[in-house]
Amino acid sequence: MVWAVVQFLIITRIPVRSEGVSDSTGLVSGSNDEATTRRLTEIYTAIYEGAESFLRAEYTICAWFVLVFGGIIFVLVSWGTGWDFARGLFTALSFVLGACTSILSGYLGMKVAVYSNVRTTVSAQRSGWTQCFNTAFRAGAVMGFALCGLGIFMLYVSLLAFRIHYPSSEQWMYLTECLTGYGLGGSSIAMFGRVGGGIYTKAADVGADLVGKVVHGIPEDDPRNPATIADNVGDNVGDVAGMGSDLFGSFAESTCAALVLGSSIGRSGGWDAMVFPVSVSAVGIFVCLLCSFIATDIKTVKAEKDVESALKIQLISTTVLMIPAVYLAAETFLPSEFALQATVGSGVLTLQPWQAFMCVIMGAVGGLIIGLITEYYTSHSYSPVRELADSCKTGAATNMIYGIALGYKSAVIPVLVLALVVYGSFTMCDMYGVSLAAIGFLSNLATGLTIDVYGPVCDNAGGIAEMAELEPYVREKTDALDAAGNTTAAIGKGFAIGSAALVSLALFGAFVTRIRNASDNALFSDGVNMLQPLTFAFLIIGGMIPFAFAAMTMKSVGVAAMEMVLEVQRQFDEKPHLLDANPTERPDYDACIAISTKASLKEMVPPGAMVIFTPLLTGIFFGVYAVSGLLVGSLIASVQLAISMSNSGGAWDNAKKYIEKASADSELKGKGSDIHKAAVVGDTVGDPFKDTSGPALNIVMKLMAVLSLVFADTFYATNGGAGLFQL
Repeated sequence: MVWAVVQFLIITRIPVRSEGVSDSTGLVSGSNDEATTRRLTEIYTAIYEGAESFLRAEYTICAWFVLVFGGIIFVLVSWGTGWDFARGLFTALSFVLGACTSILSGYLGMKVAVYSNVRTTVSAQRSGWTQCFNTAFRAGAVMGFALCGLGIFMLYVSLLAFRIHYPSSEQWMYLTECLTGYGLGGSSIAMFGRVGGGIYTKAADVGADLVGKVVHGIPEDDPRNPATIADNVGDNVGDVAGMGSDLFGSFAESTCAALVLGSSIGRSGGWDAMVFPVSVSAVGIFVCLLCSFIATDIKTVKAEKDVESALKIQLISTTVLMIPAVYLAAETFLPSEFALQATVGSGVLTLQPWQAFMCVIMGAVGGLIIGLITEYYTSHSYSPVRELADSCKTGAATNMIYGIALGYKSAVIPVLVLALVVYGSFTMCDMYGVSLAAIGFLSNLATGLTIDVYGPVCDNAGGIAEMAELEPYVREKTDALDAAGNTTAAIGKGFAIGSAALVSLALFGAFVTRIRNASDNALFSDGVNMLQPLTFAFLIIGGMIPFAFAAMTMKSVGVAAMEMVLEVQRQFDEKPHLLDANPTERPDYDACIAISTKASLKEMVPPGAMVIFTPLLTGIFFGVYAVSGLLVGSLIASVQLAISMSNSGGAWDNAKKYIEKASADSELKGKGSDIHKAAVVGDTVGDPFKDTSGPALNIVMKLMAVLSLVFADTFYATNGGAGLFQL
């Protein structure tokens, strides 16, 4: 958190002041174009106020949800544990704490991103690439390091506080079970943040693109477009605040799953051995801190070609350095031998530190491989996206066919990698090994978040440059930064999806463990039988949930985008002079912001409610066997669908950018051509794929699993796990 403050203080040294481009003009002191400076401040203020008002409205709804659902947790968990009010209270408190930390993480990310994007625009006015890249990168670092530091601090303080009530190692099982509420709180807010923010940003983006670029042929982020401010607001509330809450939820849930599965380690290895998963995350922060100097000070960005490699080096270097760092952590925190209760069967495994180390590293390396495969399918430096761009020559239809096929194909290798990681880690350390692999995926979370936030900051910086009518070279520079950010953001989504799959599987293992403990090994002692009729029936139902969720969120974006299109076209019809080269009147930006805000707050509730209440009602009415099938089916379908949707959307976006870079006399004809319009249609369809439905599917599989884990005792207390219907 201290490092985040240091990075923020460096950013604050850059004033919001339009500058000249001479080499003698410093970044902090320089020439000042007063009219342009006023325009920059006006745009920055409009984006800030729009983001602030949306998050205030969204988090007000979330606060009421947290209060009500916290009460439900207290009552149901207390009842499920034989009216053990301490466990009910601690679980509810950890839920509230996780939710508040997630809200704080999202809000902090939005504030930093909005504060930094205009300063990135100002930095881009200077000659050279180093200053503008470093400004955006440091903005991401503030979010990354602050969120990771805050998450670990809150989690460990909760552990120490609960330890006062559960002092002996025999009681630590209850301590870790109470802490599962922390993951549930983080993931619940992430669901609303991801879905609400995703609907907001894509409604504005799709509306602005369809009417502005496709119908009237005006550039992206042109100040004449009424939806352009709402589009830039959406980048902050969806891509920054939503992503921050999402990855915080992954961190909290993976740690909670590892603690529940490894609670038996405390009896033989002590407290330090049990909290080893937390130490891995803490070590990861320091590794990411050291590697951040590579981008900002050692191998600085001096030209456009250096941008993408600088970001990629961050991911590779942190993964490589994590290998010795995790080995030292394992040797330090874990005893030479420690005992682990097997998830299936009555056996006790005797493990050594090197086995735990290998599980973490398998996750970290697997995450890097998935990230690089994602880059191959979504970057215009490689053949898949270039083939997609070529398909636009024959229109939007072939572009859609190629893009969907690309997404399906891109799921093959990541799924095989996940399968190998699951097999290897489970073989070494049982289900505890899978949870350690999930933590390995997220071990360089601070760097992952840095790169994720970097992209929207650059995107906003380009939008501000266009709206402030700065010199074209400024927009070209921010577009180059943003194009690299799009690719690395796709890599980040690959990391997030892979980690979500492992986290969900680990949470499922923790659910089985908790049911075994609650039933005194009467249920699931020999594992989960998928051929049991009720389990198999709900396996199929679980596979349907991600498709229902994707359909609801996609339609929500479509409904909101239709309203936005009609509003933008209404303003163009009523104020035809808006389309003049130098219009004398300004569009009504506030009307478009209001449409996105109202639509997203309304539309985020049904899909969120479906994900939250489906496992809860299934467990209460149909029992634990039905929940087991539901969770496995949801996990399998979500992984494939999330990867394909995210990569299709990312590829469509970068195919459009690749065409825009082409000259008018080339085969792709460049901006404004029919080929470009076909690419814009693909990009428009891909927006909700990659920024709403795709990323939110991560939360679907995690949230359903962690909710089932929290209410496991409640499910078992309902007719011995058979549910009210006793099927």
